[in-house]
Amino acid sequence: MATPWPEIPYSAWRDTCAALHLYAQVLGKYRLAHTPWLNHSWHATLYLTASGLTTGPVPDGPGAVDLALDLVDHAVVGRASSGRSARFGLEPGTVADFHRRTVELIGFLGGSPQIDPRPNEIPGAVPFPEDERPRPYDAGAVSRFFEALVQVDSVFREFRTSFLGKATPVHLFWGSFDLAVTRFSGRRAPLHPGGVPGLPDAVTREAYSHEVSSAGFWPGGGGVENAAFYSYAYPAPEGFGKAKVRPAAAFFDAKLGEFLLPYEAVSTAPDPRSELMDFLTTTYEAAAELGRWDRAALECPTGECGRPRSV
Repeated sequence: MATPWPEIPYSAWRDTCAALHLYAQVLGKYRLAHTPWLNHSWHATLYLTASGLTTGPVPDGPGAVDLALDLVDHAVVGRASSGRSARFGLEPGTVADFHRRTVELIGFLGGSPQIDPRPNEIPGAVPFPEDERPRPYDAGAVSRFFEALVQVDSVFREFRTSFLGKATPVHLFWGSFDLAVTRFSGRRAPLHPGGVPGLPDAVTREAYSHEVSSAGFWPGGGGVENAAFYSYAYPAPEGFGKAKVRPAAAFFDAKLGEFLLPYEAVSTAPDPRSELMDFLTTTYEAAAELGRWDRAALECPTGECGRPRSV
């Protein structure tokens, strides 16, 4: 029996979501500070696990440290290759307190907790140590969001298997707080104009140094009223916004320059996985076809468990 996709109306947990976004940024900043630069900022992202979001192993101190937002037991969990571990609960409080406790946890594990305290991609954001505004923590809403992430991550991973060219892992960008997967044509792209709030232009330009078709999932906010899937191309080929895509609930948002598909249209569909896969596939095909990608060289059948790809 298929697992139902949870309801995650953004208005019901907006303030908790904003807090969780900032908490993810604190963990992401730690990874960013200690990991050599990898193309398109892949070195800075978080990854989904069976219990939440993790930095993965960060080279620090005498070995490695990993930090995780456990969204099942609602805690920050840190582990070091030395065998040390520590945790503290996720609960109502302030970003300043969360930052302080995370810094203390990293230090206890033997790591170096110096991180950039300025949030990224959030207009008017206050540095973490100065953000004393009380924040709620709705554990039930966070659990439902995590359940949605698990479902989305599974479809994104399956979609990724049908591409032979360069593609990102499925990862969460803590700056914009979106789970994303991106395909590359292999060709250089025009210089990006930059201008992303709270993000150096050099970072944006490196991220978009090559042509992409990118898809992802937002919980809401940032110009999107509710949770939604998105898909865009950079540079957008002529006619991209007028392309016919599926499912019927998908539409092109001219202000954002992206195709959007409301999460609710997927979660309430008879077959949510197929509904989302349709969106990912048809929006990619529009970008690749109109952008004259070498599709014969870049694409392959969708992967199957236990069956090697035929060559």
